[in-house]
Amino acid sequence: MPKKYGVKEKDLVVSHVVTLILTGKLRSGDRIDRNEIADELGLSRVPVQEAMVQLEHDGIVSTRYHRGAFVERFDESTVTEHHQIYGILNGIAATRAARAADPELLERLEVMLRQLRTLSDPMAFQMLTWEYRTAINDAYAGPRLQALIRSSYSFVPRMLWSAYGEVRDDVLAFYEAETEAIRAGDADAVRIINEQSARRLAEIMVTELRRRGVFGNLR
Repeated sequence: MPKKYGVKEKDLVVSHVVTLILTGKLRSGDRIDRNEIADELGLSRVPVQEAMVQLEHDGIVSTRYHRGAFVERFDESTVTEHHQIYGILNGIAATRAARAADPELLERLEVMLRQLRTLSDPMAFQMLTWEYRTAINDAYAGPRLQALIRSSYSFVPRMLWSAYGEVRDDVLAFYEAETEAIRAGDADAVRIINEQSARRLAEIMVTELRRRGVFGNLR
């Protein structure tokens, strides 16, 4: 596999393992072959080991002494829980933004919101929602909160962005509501909106993974 310059080798491994899980090639309890991954990606064992440490920290794998690394439980409830945590963490930063009422940040968010209304391409749309979240988190999440939010990115994968694009209007409605709540300084509303948005994203992801056969077919 050709190297992607500007991307840490450890992050390439993390992304690769998560993709294997999200495509059903690795399932709950499966042992992860570190040598195989190193060979597939053309990397040494060092970034693979670094990735296992991060994946264990993020609750995606577990390591067993002298036995290796294994995929942790990955099912519909795991995806839902992951998104719940993601919504709570983003909500902390967003409520601070609402209380601060920073006109400069609000202007940036409103510019992005106007752009979101015009975008139909799923990847461009999702990239801009990512920018929106980053603008809030960079301004109002401290180092520890930032680290926790980053650790939750693993199961918000780019490979599923097309599925989010199919429910673009649902997703856009949450950003409309959040921007209005920040403008009004309504911290409670902002927190609730982030939690509701994360719950909807979990539903979208579970539906898509069912469609792909990772969680079994839709009934």
